[in-house]
Amino acid sequence: MAARVLIVEDDEALITLLSYNLEAEGYSIHVARTGEEARIALDEDPFDLMILDWMLPHGASGIEICRQVRAKPETKALPVIMLTARGEESDRIRGLTTGADDYVVKPFSVAELSARVEALLRRSSPERIANEIQVGAVRLDRNAHRVTRNGREVRLGPTEYRLLEVFLESAGRVLSRPQLLDAVWGRDGEIDERTVDVHVGRLRKALIRGNESDPIRTVRGAGYVLEKDQSLV
Repeated sequence: MAARVLIVEDDEALITLLSYNLEAEGYSIHVARTGEEARIALDEDPFDLMILDWMLPHGASGIEICRQVRAKPETKALPVIMLTARGEESDRIRGLTTGADDYVVKPFSVAELSARVEALLRRSSPERIANEIQVGAVRLDRNAHRVTRNGREVRLGPTEYRLLEVFLESAGRVLSRPQLLDAVWGRDGEIDERTVDVHVGRLRKALIRGNESDPIRTVRGAGYVLEKDQSLV
């Protein structure tokens, strides 16, 4: 699944610039233009990183949003890059002590910001760039394009392989059918949510042999989750 980046910014030109370049890097972008929009987005969806402007219109500042993010168990580990026109040392210290992981002063190089995004994601989500991902007994080798479970080779079609890769990258996180559609099939309007159920069924069939447990749990009304508890897989 592409890393989900929340951009909290009210400058339309900067939103366009960041969205275009980060999408070109393969990230999934969501934009919030106010602190309130950011709070709603964070409550509704999980993100892998937030780019947060210090100065926001209509209420909460970036500093306040960052403080709230760090106070909530669901988002306290979310990597945050603070954008600001404030370059003084005292302001940088304030931003970092509030909980920002990095601090970028405007104007900035988009290439530099992209590098900072990649570096933060590498530290917080190493499974996104690792050549091998393993959860429990299920192991995926990206270089060899090979999947095994308990050492047994699991033969998958290209769609089931990509689906498993998304599950492994997000182990323990409930993924909705729309999220899986977007991650595996992209924005293809011809694919509906029932397609997800069909391919999850095929993936389960390939993964399970004999008395092996099902590593994928259906969450009624929400979607699917690959169990992170290794005793379950």
